[in-house]
Amino acid sequence: MDSMNSPDPTTEPLPVRQVTPQALGCVETSSIARGLEAADAMLKAAQVILLAANPVCPGKYVVLVGGHVAEVHAAVAAGEAVAADTLVDRLVIPNIHPQVMQAFTATTSPEKIESLGMIETFSAVAAIIAGDEAVKAARVDLIEIRLARAMGGKAFVLLTGEVSAVRAAVEAGNRAARAQGLLLGYTIIPSPHPDLIPGLV
Repeated sequence: MDSMNSPDPTTEPLPVRQVTPQALGCVETSSIARGLEAADAMLKAAQVILLAANPVCPGKYVVLVGGHVAEVHAAVAAGEAVAADTLVDRLVIPNIHPQVMQAFTATTSPEKIESLGMIETFSAVAAIIAGDEAVKAARVDLIEIRLARAMGGKAFVLLTGEVSAVRAAVEAGNRAARAQGLLLGYTIIPSPHPDLIPGLV
């Protein structure tokens, strides 16, 4: 049977369209079926681009849309209404940093890994907010924003730069995630071992 050999969509990298919208909106639901319905409602409610709509662990659904600020707000409001009691989290970031979109697909290639910073969160939405705040706070490169794939619903932000910049970025990201009560943990590694790098980039 073909389905036996198909990739598990909850463990494969989240496919995100390579565009840089003015604003980013996200709706995260505890129901896959309701999440799919919310995605449809979001696209019908406003002129937005569907960046991703996929199931994530543990049986949740994440919808990402991009576009002009007002349109993204309208789309997320429509998604919230449909999600109803299955809504886990939602967000609208008016001026999304371009690196965030690249970090979803882990397509950044930093020239040098001087130090590493990681922010671990309880939800995909919290990781997106933390990543955006981190890269806006200091001169760092986002390596990846991993959205709840095979991690029990958790997510993380991985970034690099000079130690002081990484520290400032991680502190900013932590504040954002902590404000939502969804910060799980973080780490800063000043000089990562060379053998660690190939698995990160």
